[in-house]
Amino acid sequence: MRITGALSSSKFVTTVLLNSINEHMITKLHSAGLRGVEAVEVEVEVNSPGRGVPRMTIVGLPDAAVRESAERVSSAVSASALPKDDGTITVNLAPADLKKEGPSFDLPIALAVVACAEGVDLKGAGDCQIIGELALDGSVRPVKGILSAAIEAKTRGRKRLLVPLENACEAAAVTGIEVFGVSGLRQAWGFLCGEEKLEPAVARISPYSRAEPYAVDLGEVQGQKHVKRALEIAAAGSHNILMVGPPGTGKSMLAKRMPTILPEMTEREAMETTRIHSISGQLAAGSGLLRSRPFRSPHHTISNAGLLGGGSNPGPGEISLAHNGVLFLDELPEFRRQTLEVLRQPLEDGKVTISRAAGTLAFPSKVLLIGSLNPCPCGYFGDPSRSCSCSLRQVERYRSKISGPLLDRMDLHIEVPLVEFKDLSSRVPAEPSSSVRQRVSECRERQRSRFGKSSATRVNSEMTPKEVRLFCEMDPESSDLMEQAMSRLGLSARGYDRILKVARTVADLEGSQRVLPEHLLEAIQFRSLDRKLAG
Repeated sequence: MRITGALSSSKFVTTVLLNSINEHMITKLHSAGLRGVEAVEVEVEVNSPGRGVPRMTIVGLPDAAVRESAERVSSAVSASALPKDDGTITVNLAPADLKKEGPSFDLPIALAVVACAEGVDLKGAGDCQIIGELALDGSVRPVKGILSAAIEAKTRGRKRLLVPLENACEAAAVTGIEVFGVSGLRQAWGFLCGEEKLEPAVARISPYSRAEPYAVDLGEVQGQKHVKRALEIAAAGSHNILMVGPPGTGKSMLAKRMPTILPEMTEREAMETTRIHSISGQLAAGSGLLRSRPFRSPHHTISNAGLLGGGSNPGPGEISLAHNGVLFLDELPEFRRQTLEVLRQPLEDGKVTISRAAGTLAFPSKVLLIGSLNPCPCGYFGDPSRSCSCSLRQVERYRSKISGPLLDRMDLHIEVPLVEFKDLSSRVPAEPSSSVRQRVSECRERQRSRFGKSSATRVNSEMTPKEVRLFCEMDPESSDLMEQAMSRLGLSARGYDRILKVARTVADLEGSQRVLPEHLLEAIQFRSLDRKLAG
């Protein structure tokens, strides 16, 4: 009896100790959440003591999608034939003061839950960041913002990144970290336990690969040589351009071909652009870095939030999706005036700042803006061949939708007339985009050499007032020309600076070290609409 009692007591003490150890066993894995275009590392902590009311509680400022992870994780674990404790499971997403959004924490939560149930120590996973959404059957679905997460993982010193299979190529664009794609929860568990070997993903697009050929070409546009010249100048210096002309003159056709004459994106630009499209969910599954410059053409019914970004969970708008590319606003006066006015600061600063109670987010917005409009509501005001049916009051009301401050931010104004029959029927091929792009690329290279690698200025349109004075010095003749232009056109100080910047670009296209009077004259003629639209 005495021996039996001792055995029973020993068994009781052992059980209590095991329960105590199990109760305090916490599994920790690393994941990442999004904040604007940046990713922030999130530590996933799971405590599963194996007793209590069967439920999963997620804390750490989760949104609805994160709270619903409990049901997805439970179903996915069961469908994958992996163990899970039946008691209370507590999940903490740290840091606790950062709001967690989206389903990307499903996979690390599920793996941590299984590790607790198996009693497996996953300390070896400390160099691994894990991201992924789970389906109810245990398969892993792609998520947004993988590229930003990969950059954050590398910054944090993580050596491995475990992501959905469809996101692996995107993440692999970041060098210096091994990316492993998984298609299911069981496969991910086998990888972490060392039972299954996976090959690191390889980026489908190498860092120095070329962009895909465009489906359109500037050579398809007959005539309009002076408009094409304006587009070349705009592309060379990244200057905003406004096109005014009656319907059917090719304004939209010309605007859509602007990306074809822009230089190919650098590695840095490709990374910036891809990150924005990734967090917006507009990156095709299985794709790597974007190489073609974006072209965005929102409808005139777009809201302020749709154009600039925002919402309850702030995301990038059309102006940020066009970052390093072209934003085309067709029929400019049809947009709400308030919507157009909110563009002024982002165009000036190259970024959109969105303030909320929880904090402030910034999205990049360095775009080449192209606006187009008709001269009046019917489109034929001032047309020599067709009569206008609009009253002067209607014309004034139509033009007043574009404010002076917004007009000031359009570096080039160009009238687009109807194309003559001889140009339309000409068999002589027009200059292709490749030839124009070559000149534009050479001009951009001159600008980079002039500003230097350490300067934040990349193109002439971004020059600071100090740089304008330094690189756009005028001789007496040029100074007289500018004085006359300011007097006749009623230019503001901003308009004065923009003429000098355009003149600098014209000089760069000509290979001139100095801004000459002829360069200034060409730049001034592209501001001839100031009086017409402001009057």
